[in-house]
Amino acid sequence: MEFNPNNHVVKLCIQGMAMEENGKAEEASQLFTQAWNEATYDFEKFIAAHYVARHQNTVSDKLKWLEIDLQLALNINDDTIKSALPSLYFNIAKCYEELNDPDAAKKNYELATSSADKPSDKGPFYHGTKADLQIGDLLTAGGNSNYKSEVTMNHIYFTGLLNGAGLAAALAKGNDPERVYIVETTGSFENDPNVTDKKFPGNPTRSYRSQAPLKIVGEVTDWVRITPEELQKWRERLANNKGDIIN
Repeated sequence: MEFNPNNHVVKLCIQGMAMEENGKAEEASQLFTQAWNEATYDFEKFIAAHYVARHQNTVSDKLKWLEIDLQLALNINDDTIKSALPSLYFNIAKCYEELNDPDAAKKNYELATSSADKPSDKGPFYHGTKADLQIGDLLTAGGNSNYKSEVTMNHIYFTGLLNGAGLAAALAKGNDPERVYIVETTGSFENDPNVTDKKFPGNPTRSYRSQAPLKIVGEVTDWVRITPEELQKWRERLANNKGDIIN
């Protein structure tokens, strides 16, 4: 299963999020409901249900949608979705707490804790950049962020999606050619908290970070390159992003 930002349901949800950011809750809710109604398989339904849940007016209705979303996540049983389980169980627990059902709340809080685990993604993994590197080179933490140049990064970031690495290369600083390298981890890694559950539930973009170096083992030259217009839109989104980088 590969996340595709051009998927129809995903695009509806992106439009809904834009409405939320502009304070248009009713329009956002309509778009999320449309996404749910037009979803055709479990992953699309999982994405849509996440947003439908947060636009419910009562705790019981929110709980119903969260539990629908949870069941879809369990049905999918994919590593990119498993990282959504802790927050799903936590939010379900909060609903039960508000509904004065302490036993169900306790059970789900415990499930939230027990489901928090390291990603088990086996790769292959990619890193997008404009740096000219060689096979065997090590990528290490300590560089400046591509998105906030004043921030020194304590981790090195990578992804399991080839086109995602291509986008990172396009957004990287500098005028040199875009490069996407195949990398191997040399230590433990974790879900990137800057994306996990921030926009889409879980980690569908398969974005990770590590404090250990990444070893370059190859290079890919064939990925879907975005248009200059799309690149400009991404740069504008990043420029308007008011959130801090979790480092």
